[in-house]
Amino acid sequence: MGLLLEIKNEYLSFFTPAGEVKAINDVSLTVDDGEVLGIVGESGSGKSVTAYSVIGLVQSPGRIVGGSVSFQGREIHNLPEKEKRKLRGNEISMIFQDPMTSLNPVYTIGNQIREVILRHTDKTKREAHERAAELLREVGINEPQKRLKQYPHELSGGMRQRVMIAIALACEPKLLIADEPTTALDVTIQAQILELMESLQKKLGMSIIVITHDLGIVASMCKKIAVMYAGQVVEYGTARDIFYNPMHEYTKGLLNSIPKLNEKEYKRLVPIAGVPVDMLSIPPGCAFAPRCESCMKICLKEQPPVIHGTGDHYSACWLENKRCQFEQKEAVTFA
Repeated sequence: MGLLLEIKNEYLSFFTPAGEVKAINDVSLTVDDGEVLGIVGESGSGKSVTAYSVIGLVQSPGRIVGGSVSFQGREIHNLPEKEKRKLRGNEISMIFQDPMTSLNPVYTIGNQIREVILRHTDKTKREAHERAAELLREVGINEPQKRLKQYPHELSGGMRQRVMIAIALACEPKLLIADEPTTALDVTIQAQILELMESLQKKLGMSIIVITHDLGIVASMCKKIAVMYAGQVVEYGTARDIFYNPMHEYTKGLLNSIPKLNEKEYKRLVPIAGVPVDMLSIPPGCAFAPRCESCMKICLKEQPPVIHGTGDHYSACWLENKRCQFEQKEAVTFA
């Protein structure tokens, strides 16, 4: 299994009249061939901006001010715009949050799918039409020939999301980025969309980045999970690490705020107190410190170091650093 995507020490800011919004702060992530990575966090944590930076969709006043993003060894941001266009939709595709606003309301479904196929392949219009109908069948849409003639408003939310997946898979990309793929869908349709993505991933062998605030989604789909807060990856590890051995207080807060079906007795959900940090004035210490019940003085003054657990599991938390130091001291004391 080779390395497909590498984001290394990336910094991205939006330069607004009100000041610099530091949307991404020293983010490093990797995705291997055939791997499914989940990125979770609250709204405004930098999840979607990280995804947009991968395919070069960050527009002014946004600008990458440090770090690198490489795909199959190629530095994406140094590529000419023509090369980036070849990359987008062909080797890297994206499913956007809202299919109603992502699909063009004045063009038919068939027209929008065929456009992608004709732009990135040498197929004729007839072959592109046949491929479009085949894609609709693959994503579970009945009567594909009829659907190709319809407009987005004539389809349900679940069907529009399936059309978005069909467009994203038109050229069989190596990497699929799914930005909140089940937003505004009911629970039954959510399950169908996730099952569809899993089956297509196994069939095509592609890599997927799933961006969501729903921990239930990443639990069922993802091998690795990155937890983001205030533009930083505060914890990273396997799904088992994150769910059974969380290290960061923010991750623990996210887990405590979701219902658990295996609980033997009624327990009240515990929301994370406070509000997300103001990205125009990020505090000097840990960004989560003002909302953390276990906050220490050092948390407010200095950035926490990265503490490594087992395997690839790591976290940036002063509390975890203190616990590790205590365990080391105990080991020395009783040695």
